[in-house]
Amino acid sequence: MRLSRDHNPVYSHAAIRHGVEGDPKREVAQAVQLVQTINDLLPTLHSLRSGGKKLVLVPTMGALHDGHMALVARAATLADHVAVSIFVNPKQFGPNEDFDAYPRPADADTKLLRAANVKLLWMPSVAEMYPTGFATTVSVSTLPDRLCGALRPGHFNGVTTVVSKLFTQLRPDYAVFGEKDWQQLAIIRRMTIDLNLGVEIIGEPTQRADDGLALSSRNAYLTGEERQQAAALNVALRTATAKLEAGDEVPQTLAEAREAILSGGFQSVDYVEFVDALTLEPLDANHRQGRLIAAARLGKTRLIDNFHVAPRLA
Repeated sequence: MRLSRDHNPVYSHAAIRHGVEGDPKREVAQAVQLVQTINDLLPTLHSLRSGGKKLVLVPTMGALHDGHMALVARAATLADHVAVSIFVNPKQFGPNEDFDAYPRPADADTKLLRAANVKLLWMPSVAEMYPTGFATTVSVSTLPDRLCGALRPGHFNGVTTVVSKLFTQLRPDYAVFGEKDWQQLAIIRRMTIDLNLGVEIIGEPTQRADDGLALSSRNAYLTGEERQQAAALNVALRTATAKLEAGDEVPQTLAEAREAILSGGFQSVDYVEFVDALTLEPLDANHRQGRLIAAARLGKTRLIDNFHVAPRLA
């Protein structure tokens, strides 16, 4: 299946393996350094940073796909060494969510990262990340109160807690996150600024399949029929984006998008909103730039997506 990325060139696994020019002679297959304990992490980081070299981090929960590998490819342009973390974080899963079922294909993930010339794979255990007696939560106010945060209580506290730990553990100069989860990206940016963590946060445009579906590890939960229906989310949001940019009224446009998603086979729509890209507050004027953001449920799978809206009206 052909893959695309909003406003950016395609980064396929082959391109990552063979380099930008696609020359097989440039393939690098050095062993990625797999580190699983803090005691081993510190000397590894010291070695990687020798000579003033810079480090970029790509935090993930594993089950890597082309969306993740696009983040890795972008990361490779930013610093001397790329580090990837794989940690399925229990603190960001609710009691009835899919923590136990979340895919963990460690061997396949490692092969992909080795092919992409990643230098460090930080893959701690839950006990290493949250040892006995761990009692700290990092939270951001206001931004998690709406959208996914309102529907998944405590989720973003789990995200900011683990990301702040990753930043203090690896001390990266840069960190790359996908724009698919726009609320998460906004929250991490706020936290990083507020806590003076010294990490430059890079947002990478969403990787998509050829029918527009945003790539996600959870897409694997979709049945064959659901996978075909899932494209309705992208179609509805692209249509709504064009309407907002053309000056159509916000409430009507959002209502039409919700109806289109449901008509496309989704069982329910958690939200479709037009929000300020930084504050996530709702926008009711179609002359404002913002983010069209949505979440909907198809079978057992919850899908999220968003688009930049840049109205043509003055």
